[in-house]
Amino acid sequence: MGQDTRLMADPGHPRDLQQWLAWQERLSVREIDLGLERVQRVGARLGVLDPAVPVITVAGTNGKGSIVAYLEAMLSAGGYRCGTYTSPHLFVYNERVRVGGRPCSDTELVAAFEAVEQARDGVPLTYFEFGTLAALRAFQEAGVDVLLLEVGLGGRLDAVNAVDPDVAVIASIGLDHADWLGDTLSAVAREKAGIMRRDRPAVFAAPDMPPALWEAADGLGARVWAPGHGFSRSGGDDGWTVSMDDGFKLAGLPTPGIAGPHQRDNAAAAITALGRIRHRLPLPGAAMTRGLADARLPGRCQTIAGPVEWLVDIAHNADAVAGLAGHLRTLPPAAGRTWVLLGAMARKEREDLLAPLAGAVDGYFLVTLPQPGAWTGPDLAEVAARLDPHTPVHFVGPAASVFDAMDGWLRPGDRVVAFGSFHTVEWLLSAARRETGDHATRGQWLPRIDDAVARSA
Repeated sequence: MGQDTRLMADPGHPRDLQQWLAWQERLSVREIDLGLERVQRVGARLGVLDPAVPVITVAGTNGKGSIVAYLEAMLSAGGYRCGTYTSPHLFVYNERVRVGGRPCSDTELVAAFEAVEQARDGVPLTYFEFGTLAALRAFQEAGVDVLLLEVGLGGRLDAVNAVDPDVAVIASIGLDHADWLGDTLSAVAREKAGIMRRDRPAVFAAPDMPPALWEAADGLGARVWAPGHGFSRSGGDDGWTVSMDDGFKLAGLPTPGIAGPHQRDNAAAAITALGRIRHRLPLPGAAMTRGLADARLPGRCQTIAGPVEWLVDIAHNADAVAGLAGHLRTLPPAAGRTWVLLGAMARKEREDLLAPLAGAVDGYFLVTLPQPGAWTGPDLAEVAARLDPHTPVHFVGPAASVFDAMDGWLRPGDRVVAFGSFHTVEWLLSAARRETGDHATRGQWLPRIDDAVARSA
């Protein structure tokens, strides 16, 4: 890949953060151009590819953001200063690059971008590659104690994989981004497996990983820890336990701070990853317990209380929506009805987004997101009518008009489940903040979001 990637513009100086980001989007003719050669060349010039601190890299189809959040919360509770790199962001780019739990400032990011540009010396980089190198530079300048790196796409050829992890963590594996990763679980698993390293620990979060992942781990010579193979978890919501074959054990664990049906799997994987490098990052059990309970990840099964309860989730593939549907069935609203507000990008299969919820909701609000390349409301309505013909569709149209329609249907005690993508959650929370802030009675059923909550994403 990368034969037609080329330099598109010169950033010039001075540049603020938004100008830098806009320029990076134009730098490569490809939005995605998987491969490590470019990042390795520029990263070597920057001197950021061999960190002096432990590195934990997390890949997977669903759950990797949650695992990173648990790692960050537990390490922070133990007094460690984390350099955390995640993607995408909900509201502002700064969310992607955090030092000590705080998003880097515009000034810090611009300084990192300038360093990457100086080292680039004409090497074409994609938006994600440029941002990854800038994050590594920012962490180096900040002198963090540990790096937590979330893979953007796949693993083997993702820019994050230019750095060798001390521990690789692989969350659940499902079908997503088939154009890039393949259309079988085996193909996807082989791409995710690329973050593992010989003679270093690899932690699998899910108990039912594809055989191809195990085969890849064996071929790479990684030391695998997986549920029932090196570690186990037992117990219910509160007071549960993670035990490892080497004698490490953490008991009396609280309900994880992030909601969802697979969060104990994700939390157990994070605990196991820290257990594997506890000789370098020793943590008292109390810090791990506190961090587990305190972890937050806005936009993932996030409940917002009010006259109408809102549950917002970025779920955008079949497995994620199936997990969301399971969560809804185990936790029905205290009273009232359950509504779906769905907006999605056209690169996602409509059936995957709607089929798991068929028969479990009382009505649909199907919106056309403002982003280019989104499914239209009528596109989504056609599939909803086919898969769930007995559930009414109450709104089909532009996202900005859905709140007027909701005013005629929602009642106290109802629940609205808003999902479909990062774009859906970002649009909803931003719009709700505008609506509830500008009008005394307008949007009375919308979630009450203030800046502090929204920007904690």
